Amino acid sequence: MTRPVTVDDLIARSNRLGADRKNTNFAGGNTSAKGAATDPVTGDEIQLMWVKGSGGDLGTLTPAGLSALRVDRLRALTEVYPGVDREDEMVAALDYCLHGKGGAAPSIDTAMHGLVDAAHVDHLHPDSGIAIATAAEGEELTAKIFGDRVVWVPWRRPGFQLGLDIAAIKAAHPQAVGCILGGHGITAWGDTSEECERNSLWIIDTAADYISEHGAPEPFGAVVTGYEPLPESERRARAAALAPAIRRIASHDSTMVGHFDDSEPVLDFLSREKLFPLSELGTSCPDHFLRTKVKPLVLDLPATATLEQQLERLPQLHEDYRAAYRAYYDAHADETSPAMRGADPLIVLVPGVGMFSYGKDKQTARVAGEFYLNAINVMRGAEALSRYAPIGDAEKFRIEYWALEEAKLRRLPAPKSHQGRIALVTGAASGIGKAIATRLAAQGACVIVADLDAEKARAAASELGSTDVAVGVAADVSDAAAVSAAIDEAVLAFGGLDLVVNNAGLSLSKPLLETTERDWDLQHDVMAKGSFLVSQAGARAMIAQGMGGDIVYISSKNSVFAGPNNIAYSATKADQAHQVRLLAVELGEHGIRVNGINPDGVVRGSGIFASGWGANRAATYGVKEEDLGQFYANRTILKREVLPEHVADAVYVLTCDELSRTTGLHVPVDSGVAAAFLR
Repeated sequence: MTRPVTVDDLIARSNRLGADRKNTNFAGGNTSAKGAATDPVTGDEIQLMWVKGSGGDLGTLTPAGLSALRVDRLRALTEVYPGVDREDEMVAALDYCLHGKGGAAPSIDTAMHGLVDAAHVDHLHPDSGIAIATAAEGEELTAKIFGDRVVWVPWRRPGFQLGLDIAAIKAAHPQAVGCILGGHGITAWGDTSEECERNSLWIIDTAADYISEHGAPEPFGAVVTGYEPLPESERRARAAALAPAIRRIASHDSTMVGHFDDSEPVLDFLSREKLFPLSELGTSCPDHFLRTKVKPLVLDLPATATLEQQLERLPQLHEDYRAAYRAYYDAHADETSPAMRGADPLIVLVPGVGMFSYGKDKQTARVAGEFYLNAINVMRGAEALSRYAPIGDAEKFRIEYWALEEAKLRRLPAPKSHQGRIALVTGAASGIGKAIATRLAAQGACVIVADLDAEKARAAASELGSTDVAVGVAADVSDAAAVSAAIDEAVLAFGGLDLVVNNAGLSLSKPLLETTERDWDLQHDVMAKGSFLVSQAGARAMIAQGMGGDIVYISSKNSVFAGPNNIAYSATKADQAHQVRLLAVELGEHGIRVNGINPDGVVRGSGIFASGWGANRAATYGVKEEDLGQFYANRTILKREVLPEHVADAVYVLTCDELSRTTGLHVPVDSGVAAAFLR
C-alpha cells in the first residue's frame, strides 16, 4: 500500500514540534493523524490512524516509529471496556486493532488519539502548559487564560479512560481547540495537520505569555545568603571533586553514568528560599518523574561549605533518601506491585555548584537532567501564578510501578559488556589508542579520547558518535596539571571514571651511543612518568568513587625482550611493566585491577611507526619500510601480523567481567615471540 500524504505530514509536524524543547521534552508526547486507506484484502476503503508508537521521540520520529491502527476497531473497544479497575487490559486489546504488521508498539496514549473525533491530535508536555496543569488554581487559570477555547481535564492516569474523557470534552465543547490535562500536559486537535499544529503552539505560547506578563517576579523567593553560585572556575573544580562521590551514592544499586548541569536556571533555583520545600514536592508530569524519580536528593549545605563538609554530609543524606524511598514504596505497594527498583537518587542538587543527573547511559543521564530542568521551569511558572501542586505520591507510585511500565523495562535489550563504564584512553586520536577507544565505545562504554593534539582528539571522538558516547580532550601526559585537568573533564563529562588505558607513547630508535639525554628524558616523560601521572590521577578518582575499576598499560614485548638499538624505549617500557605489578598490589584493596598488554611491532595504523620509528626499525633490520609489518610477522610463531584492533581486543577481554579476578597480568599480543615469553 502506498504511504498516504497524511503520514508525511504527520512526520513533518512531529519533527517540527519535537525539535523545539519549549513544546515537549525528549521522547515525550505523541502525535497522530487519521486518513483513508485501502484494505489490501477486501479492496474496501478503511480509516486508519497513524500515531507515534511507544518509546519514540517526536523530534527524530520516522515512519518506522508509527503505529498503524484501524479506527473502527479501536473505537469498537468502547463496547467492551471493562472500566478503570481493569484498564490495563485495554493495552493488550490495542494489538487487535493494528493494521497489517502494525508498525511500532502502540503507546498507552493511543486511545487519547483514536477516540477523539478529530483527524489530527497532538499530546505534548510543554513547560508552560504543565505549569498551568500543576498550579493549585489550574482549572480557574485555564478559563482565565484561554476562555472557552481550552478545557480543563482533572488529573487521570494515562490510558483508555483518559481517552474517553477527552473525547467527551471535545464533543461537549465544539468551540474548543484543546485541553489542559491536570498535573500532566496538553492535548490539541484540528481538522488538518496545519490546524492541529497551530492550535498546539497557540496553547503553549499563550500560556507562556500569560506567565510572563502576570507572574510574580521572583516565584522561588529571595536568594539565600551563602547559596549563591560559586564563581565558574571554582564551581567547576568543586563539581569535579564531588562527582566521584556523588556517582558512588547514585550507583549503590546499579552502575550509573552521570551528567552535570550548572546552567543559570539550575543555579538560580538552587539559590532560592523555596528550594527545599519545592524539591520535596517532587515532579508531576509522568514523563518527568519516571526519569528523575519522584524527588531529588538535595545537599543541605550552603555553597560556602568546604569540600570536606560536603563529602562528609553526602553519605548520611543518601541513607536518609534510601529510607524515605523505601517508606514511599511500602506505603503504596500491594501484592501485585513489581519489586522495588533502585532506591538511589537520579537527581542530586548541590547549591552553588549545580545538578548531577544519572542514568544507565549518558543519554539517559542527560535526558534525566533535561527533565528536571523542565520540572524547575514548571515549578517556576506554577509558583509565579499560584502554588505548585503536583499529583500526590500515591498517583506517582501507580505510574512508576505500573505493570505496563515494568513490561516496557523488561523488553529493553540486554546491556552490552561495558555499558555504564567510563573509560579514558591516552594517545587515542590514532593507531592503537583509537582502536581501543573504538572497541570500548562499541561495547557500550563512554569514552574520553585523550591526546596531545586537542583538535585530533575531538575529531576522533566525533567518529565514535555524539558527545553521549565520546568526548575529546587535550592531555599532555607528562604534565601533572594537564593530566589532572583531563581527569576533571572526564568526570564532568560522564560523572566518574572506571577504566584508564595508558597508551600514549612515542619512540626514537637509536643505539646507546647515539641516544641523547633529551631522547631519554622525552620517552621516559611520556611513557614512564606519563603513565604514573595518569594512573595516579585516575586511581584518585576511582578510590573516591568506591566502585573499583581497571587500569591497563599498553607496554610492549620490548619490556622483556632486548631489541637492538632501542635503549630508551625498551627501558621505559620495562618501567611501565613494573608499574603494573606495583599498582596491582597497591590498588587491589580498592577493587582496582591493573594489567598490561605487550604488543609486538604494530605497523599498520600506528602513529609511532608513521612518525619515523618505522623507517628507523626497517633500517635496523635491513628491510624495506613497507615490508616491516610482514618482517615482524615472519619472525613470530603464528606468522601473523599484529594490528591495532588486536590490541583493542585484548583491552576488551581484560576489562570484561569474565576476568574480574585477574590483576597484575601481562598479556602478550605478539603472534608468539618466544624470546618475549614471560617467565
